Amino acid sequence: MSTAWSKNITGPRKEKNYSKYDYMLIVLTLGIAIFGVCMINSAGIYNALLLGAPLRFVKSQIAGLLAGCAMMIFVAAFDYHILIRNVFGKNGNIKVVHVLYAVALIMQVAVLFIGVDYNGARRWLRFGFIQFQPSEITKIVVIIFISYVAYINRSIFDTFRGFLRVMLFIAPLIAVIAKENLSSAIVVAGISVGMCFIASNKNGYFIVCVIAMIAAASLYIIFGDPFRMERIQIWLNVETNENAHQIKQGLYAIATGGLFGNGVGNSVQKLGYIPEAYNDMIFSVICEELGVVGATVLIIAFIVLFWKVIRIGYGASDIFGTMLCSGVMLQLSIQVVINVAVVTNSIPSTGIPLPFISYGGTSAMIMMAEMGIVLGVSKREKRLNCL
Repeated sequence: MSTAWSKNITGPRKEKNYSKYDYMLIVLTLGIAIFGVCMINSAGIYNALLLGAPLRFVKSQIAGLLAGCAMMIFVAAFDYHILIRNVFGKNGNIKVVHVLYAVALIMQVAVLFIGVDYNGARRWLRFGFIQFQPSEITKIVVIIFISYVAYINRSIFDTFRGFLRVMLFIAPLIAVIAKENLSSAIVVAGISVGMCFIASNKNGYFIVCVIAMIAAASLYIIFGDPFRMERIQIWLNVETNENAHQIKQGLYAIATGGLFGNGVGNSVQKLGYIPEAYNDMIFSVICEELGVVGATVLIIAFIVLFWKVIRIGYGASDIFGTMLCSGVMLQLSIQVVINVAVVTNSIPSTGIPLPFISYGGTSAMIMMAEMGIVLGVSKREKRLNCL
């Protein structure tokens, strides 16, 4: 992947100018998001009825998506290079990306002190009637920051020392997020290392980095977080562990769905057996109601979406646009892979939502904004004739 994408930096190519949005990307994004609303309605109906509001989760998700669509249109309309422009005139040294980084770090620190607790985790900030997860905003800030570094000095990623210099700025964000939300910290770390790998022309040292990250995470889980260690025990003994209820019920849902599923709305496991089935475990309900065929179609739709983002990034007019697209693609793909792997018990459980599908207003808005950035790149790209 790194070699292919690096062609956008050095290789000669035949170009053709375009000035239109990639409408296939819009259709794919909205299609997956609308499907997500339908599945949230189905998976969350039982919990919503218990709360006396049958459309509670659907209304909230639609509100988040509508706000996200507005953000997507707004962001796509601007030249994405505004993110790396000076804040105070042409001669200033403080750029928009620096301000975004500072805001993200401040919000992550604020969560530790004034954050809202939910299910024993402090991950949200609340201002009046607005409540959101700063970690979702941090993901897009990290994407913009690393893209900016690649834009001003791509060769910094070719050495281990340069890589460490970049990660020195990302590490505080990862550390603060990991305090209350290890799963999001893993995603941010994956985005960061993946983007550095894509930007680099010399990738050998990344093997050492990955091994070191795995070792550090393992030590943290074994010696510093009994709760995470318990999840590993659940993963290893899902059939006998008394705390494996959620994963076990999710596997029951997948098994009973069979090849073609039991039909939309006919899931049994969502009726109180799978806690919050409309959230991180929604893929199991999709498997139960639509079967292996329906789940496969959804995964194919995601793969096509990834391909479109990669294609737009490959044809971007500069490395900044390429790296923005690579970051968005990495975030989406990491979250899809981890979510599906958790639901199928392929890896220990962790709270990663399925993009555009799982319930969550903040996630929906931020991801729509990210797609707006990709659309902005597509409008200003120079597409290859061979593509």
